[in-house]
Amino acid sequence: MTSRFTSTPTRRTVVKAAAATAVVAAPLLAGATAAAAESAPAPAFLHGVASGDPLPDGILLWTRVTPAPDAVPGSGKGPDTEVTWEIAEDKGFSRIVAQGRTTATASSDHTVKADVRGLRPATAYWYRFAAGGVLSPAARTLTAPATDAAAANVRFGVVSCSNWESGYFSAYRHLAARSDLDAVLHLGDYIYEYASGAYPEAKYVVRQHEPAHEILNLADYRTRHGKYKTDTDLQAMHHAHPVIAIWDDHEFANDAWSGGAENHTPGTEGDWAARVSAAKQAYFEWMPVRPSIAGTTYRRIRYGKLADLHLLDLRSFRSQQASVGSGKVDDPERTLTGRAQLDWLKSGLSASGAAWQLVGTSVMISPVAFGALPAELTAPLAELLGLPKEGIAINVDQWDGYTDDRRELLGHLVDNGIKNTVFLTGDIHMAWANDVPVKAATYPLSKSAGTEFVVTSVTSDNLDEMLHVAPHTVSLVAAAAIKAANRHVKWVDMDSHGYGVLDVDAKRSQMDYYVVSDKRKQDATSSWTRSYRTLNGSQKAERVYSPVV
Repeated sequence: MTSRFTSTPTRRTVVKAAAATAVVAAPLLAGATAAAAESAPAPAFLHGVASGDPLPDGILLWTRVTPAPDAVPGSGKGPDTEVTWEIAEDKGFSRIVAQGRTTATASSDHTVKADVRGLRPATAYWYRFAAGGVLSPAARTLTAPATDAAAANVRFGVVSCSNWESGYFSAYRHLAARSDLDAVLHLGDYIYEYASGAYPEAKYVVRQHEPAHEILNLADYRTRHGKYKTDTDLQAMHHAHPVIAIWDDHEFANDAWSGGAENHTPGTEGDWAARVSAAKQAYFEWMPVRPSIAGTTYRRIRYGKLADLHLLDLRSFRSQQASVGSGKVDDPERTLTGRAQLDWLKSGLSASGAAWQLVGTSVMISPVAFGALPAELTAPLAELLGLPKEGIAINVDQWDGYTDDRRELLGHLVDNGIKNTVFLTGDIHMAWANDVPVKAATYPLSKSAGTEFVVTSVTSDNLDEMLHVAPHTVSLVAAAAIKAANRHVKWVDMDSHGYGVLDVDAKRSQMDYYVVSDKRKQDATSSWTRSYRTLNGSQKAERVYSPVV
């Protein structure tokens, strides 16, 4: 399959592969057969394969091998097992360009990664693993364009908030069916930590979590990740595209901050630091993510001269959420990003030189104020947006609860003339298209520092589901009230589930919003619903009436 990028520098002759668990010895896959004892059960690849974090010369490969029937995720059981991998230019693996071996052990839950380098920029490859003579599924991946390449365009699938118990992952299946994506950007809440029946209520559960209890320790988090990766639609997405992922709170616990979480009870649920350590270990074991800074997911991926993708970690360093009305939301001693990460982001934005600055932020940066709302809407909206249910005034789990960080970041964009900044967001189970005003109270008279496209959830409950009413009824009242009180909000959809497709070229960045017909049905269809774009230099979101083809 040919790349949509035009710049392809000379291919390197020496292929390098490096990973914490991968050794570049380049053995043939056939060697895996000899390593398996005749009496041992055949290994299996029950959780698919995946790739992620594409570079111009490399890609991160991932799989999990089940060496014996009892070596299930989180069990700590199973023998060390040699795993080999190979990458080819063709689906038939007749033109192999890199290969290597590693060992799957119980200490890493029998997950393995290979950080492969020496590949060509903007090139599609096929890869697979083998163990004990058994081949994994073959999957496709794609490297990023060269750093100095004049890439014509880049196109991402964009998703967030996939709660297993709330429905089926049809959105992933529809993204997998597309052949025009460079990668899928997952903006957090890839898994959920709740006990079965806690969210949603038991009578609304479509399929049950594993384990059924709330996940607290390393074995629990490994088991939950393992269950997710048995989903055929999720596997299909990983097999079709590289995934670029960041975490949000539910990879740990609801409304997580650096010292705790709303859904964590010290004492009865153990030490928060131990829980976070377990969650992070399982995440990096089970996700095709390359941590650029130990223990975090903030990092930067470049797509030629066209776009820099700045990915944030908004859970590891944040101060505890403030209470509405406390006045602490404006306290400069409180932080969402942490000092080091905010400085890293600001310096990266200033030094980029790319035409577009794409910022993956797991929580919404646009300010949201609420006018008078019907009483029956305040509690469910508060729950969706992380607000106190006693009254809606400010979104304390989002950037609204950390206004000093936001003020510093937006001021940096304006003061340094940094244009074409597009924030890409998930978290709140609604789709939005926003300008990002420097001063919301005087907008549109004040400047817009950028735009924001928020994608809805894959399955997690939205407003009408929390109220148990028909879609497009009370939500229309709420949406109208939000838009009336927030002139920078161009559109909000509170009813749908689905995904976005972001297409970026020199003239504009456009988000196409797609919805699935019914998250409770495995065969749900998908359809385009709306599109918004930001023209180069405009700093504004405007509606367009057809998706990018």
